[in-house]
Amino acid sequence: MSSKERPTLGGTRIKTRKRNIAAPLDPAAFADAVVQIYLDNAGDLELVAKNIESSDLNFSRYGDTFFEAMIAVNEDPSGWVFEMQVVFTGGRTQPGTTKPDEGERHPYSIIECEPKREVILPSVIYIQKILRRKPFLIKNLENVMQKFLQSLELFEENERKKLAIFTALAFSQKLSGLPPETVFQPLLKDNLVAKGLVLSFITDFFKEYLIDNSLDDLISILKRGKVEDNLLEFFPPTKRSNESFSEHFSKEGLVALVEYNEKKIFEVKLKEMKSALTTQITEEVDISEVIENVKVRVRDAKLPDIEVVRVLWDVLMDAVQWSGKNQQQNANSALRQVKTWAELLNTFCTTGKLELELMYKVQMQCYEDAKLMKLFPEIIRSLYEQDVLAEDTILHWFRKGTNTKGRQTFVKALEPFVNWLEEAEEEE
Repeated sequence: MSSKERPTLGGTRIKTRKRNIAAPLDPAAFADAVVQIYLDNAGDLELVAKNIESSDLNFSRYGDTFFEAMIAVNEDPSGWVFEMQVVFTGGRTQPGTTKPDEGERHPYSIIECEPKREVILPSVIYIQKILRRKPFLIKNLENVMQKFLQSLELFEENERKKLAIFTALAFSQKLSGLPPETVFQPLLKDNLVAKGLVLSFITDFFKEYLIDNSLDDLISILKRGKVEDNLLEFFPPTKRSNESFSEHFSKEGLVALVEYNEKKIFEVKLKEMKSALTTQITEEVDISEVIENVKVRVRDAKLPDIEVVRVLWDVLMDAVQWSGKNQQQNANSALRQVKTWAELLNTFCTTGKLELELMYKVQMQCYEDAKLMKLFPEIIRSLYEQDVLAEDTILHWFRKGTNTKGRQTFVKALEPFVNWLEEAEEEE
């Protein structure tokens, strides 16, 4: 048996990976460095942007510090840690305030400038350039905007106006990726709303934004911000009414916004009436009760008579159980519905103008629905027999009707009935 040397450990050195030791955060030094860039270039934002682009400052780490006056809460539950903000306030601020703290400052910030769009616009364009070159900073801007707007009470009235102008211009200039909910949702803090700070801010925002944009543009960003249906929530609880809305924004010269809101209220009330009426007709509630319900809703909502007539006809026809192909069955169903609810129609078709509107409504429905195309003369005759339509109204429509949709076809179809009316009139 041959002898072999026992294996021995060769003393191999095992390399250990060094732990990454993060350098401590020093936002103050970063802030002072950026402020110095402003000072060195005398606030020329074009030069500031170029120098920031060529600098080796760590924006990915201090993005919030670059934008904001107030940063996040720290691990100490006793309060907030407020650092500096170069773009908005020009330097660091004292904890819990917007007053200057120690450190370098510059006089070219948004808070320090005049509350005029032509003065603030260059700062918006400047931020846009920065974001195009450093798109990762958009999240920092969102954070800052949220904290600003949640802390409106820490700013003076004039400073809040500047922030409103900046915010409006940011959306008007389509500042890279800034989502509307970032702006509108933080405003809905109860204490800010109750003090009227939010209403003042949002009013300045609306007025400034509508200088360069349409009302449709404004409504679009309100929808994206998920506040289009809740504009009254910007008002203090004691003033949260449609009357207060109209009074306030009319006084501020935002008549188009008032008209939009009134139209929206009208549409909601009309929809509510249509829904209630549909339920009652489906459940075959006594007609007198249905009439009373409609009268109450019309009175309370101040609904125009023409809209009421349109809704009544829509609801009545929607409730008909239409047959797929049986024309005679469809005719019977439609005529039965007219006869059953004639009193309802008669109650609200109180003038020749409203009767004519009902005829136009029947005309449009028969034109748009192929299965009803041939029923037009029968429906009109039934409405006449139930005293809903007067002879004069039918003759006016026949001779001078202005709705051209299918008119030629319907006039020809109605001609025998019109001839009968005219003959009866001559005999009398």
